[in-house]
Amino acid sequence: MHRPVVGIIGNSHLINNEYPAHAGGRMNSEAVSEVCRCLPLLIPADPRLVSVAELMEVCDGFLLTGGRPNVHPEEYGEDETPAHGAFDRARDAITLPLVRACVARGQPLLGVCRGFQEVNVAMGGTLYPEIRDLPGRMNHRMPPDGSLEEKFALRHKVQFLEGGVFHRLLGAPEVMTNTLHGQGIKTPGKDIVIDGHAPDGTPEALYIRGARGFTLSVQWHPEWQAGQDPVSRPLFEAFGAAVRDWAAKRRGFAQSA
Repeated sequence: MHRPVVGIIGNSHLINNEYPAHAGGRMNSEAVSEVCRCLPLLIPADPRLVSVAELMEVCDGFLLTGGRPNVHPEEYGEDETPAHGAFDRARDAITLPLVRACVARGQPLLGVCRGFQEVNVAMGGTLYPEIRDLPGRMNHRMPPDGSLEEKFALRHKVQFLEGGVFHRLLGAPEVMTNTLHGQGIKTPGKDIVIDGHAPDGTPEALYIRGARGFTLSVQWHPEWQAGQDPVSRPLFEAFGAAVRDWAAKRRGFAQSA
């Protein structure tokens, strides 16, 4: 029996600044294969090439990855400014309706960094263009220099709601995480529950209230050393279990039809 399929949202990328490609970080695929125990499938996030309906039939769950481009502010009713940075409108056109379709259907999704922000926008929420410009906030961006180990190093605490979903899953009310993002949640979308915050008040963990499927999403990058990290591993294990459960139910329905 084949492994359940997790669609990994790819990002537009230029190889050598000239050859257009769809790309995905290898650590995302490794986390899905080795920790979720699912089959990783890279998705070219472009509505000219794929549709949400097709993706939901091919894939059992979705990993909404991080990415350098930001969700376009038009998607949450604001004007574009230089602070909003680069965009990927093709990815917006796939991921935002995909999130809403997964929530409606109960199909599992895990949002990471940009994916965390996409989940919020898809549900009607808004974003700050640059967290570090806000009074009292720290710089959450990736350090510009250093090795990967230094860039993905643990940099701040995340405190969860006492007895909440993340507290129960991770077995601790507070954990240490990396931080590699510029934007952040301004106002939560409909039914978005902010379940974890950084010390400066920045939202770091969420889920969707009343959703039938797995909707846990985080602002940090748990794919880094997902197999060894005590915070990342249980998150991906829980996501993998939800995907396998969804796949088993879907196969059961297909066999009985």
